[in-house]
Amino acid sequence: QLLEPVCHQLFEFYRSGEKQLLRFTLQFLPELMWCYLAVSASRDLQSSGCIEALLLGVYNLEIVDKEGHSKVLSFTIPSLSKPSVYHEPSSIGSMALTEGALSQHGLSRVVYSGPHPQREMLTAQNRFEVLTFLLLCYNAALSYMPAVSLQSLCQICSRICVCGYPRQQVRKYKGVNSRIPVSSEFMVQMLTGIYYAFYNGEWDLARKAMDDILYRAQLELYPEPLLVANAIKASLPQGAMKSSKEGTKCIQVEITPTSSRISRNAVTSMSIRGHRWKRH
Repeated sequence: QLLEPVCHQLFEFYRSGEKQLLRFTLQFLPELMWCYLAVSASRDLQSSGCIEALLLGVYNLEIVDKEGHSKVLSFTIPSLSKPSVYHEPSSIGSMALTEGALSQHGLSRVVYSGPHPQREMLTAQNRFEVLTFLLLCYNAALSYMPAVSLQSLCQICSRICVCGYPRQQVRKYKGVNSRIPVSSEFMVQMLTGIYYAFYNGEWDLARKAMDDILYRAQLELYPEPLLVANAIKASLPQGAMKSSKEGTKCIQVEITPTSSRISRNAVTSMSIRGHRWKRH
């Protein structure tokens, strides 16, 4: 009785265009996706009509700009020849020389996403295309999401990946025993949110969710989530960040100084004695 008016109200919030109301609706997106996927797995689609309408409404609003034209998102892949907070070209070796030679010719790789077609209903063919784009929108606003939303994201990612598999008995998840199909792109978007949750107060839940995604990716033989999950796992610190509940944490990286810490022309007692002072 409450689900339909709640979904309608959330859609009205999202359609208003106010940033605060838009983010308020986005924080429930992981839970809404889980409700829809759980009902889809049980093949009781009649009870998920309002959730499907809300997800479709948010999707159709996000794929167009204010003038109603289709959006085309562009992502510039950074070059390894240019320094960043994560690396320095000199530490890479011969690869930096190759990238440097390419960058001098102005070659930069840009990846485009879109335009995305409008959808009137969710089907088995377009389901994860829509959900992946919605999760991309959620990840774009991760810094505004409350802790409850991040916890929900981690828990739901675990459930989606292990339902219907032997690990479900280990996790003691009840309610849905059917396997939920997932796409490789959707799992990569899940890992993006979980990576943020690691350093923002949800270490334990994020670690469990990443292990479950890695477990499912190995079963499905998906190379993209396997690559991303293993890269995240290799970059994690050894100890759990228990104090991260108090505030956001940064990824610690070591950057060599651009200039020498001690100048070769440093002033010493010997140089002071030999210096001729001018009288004014």
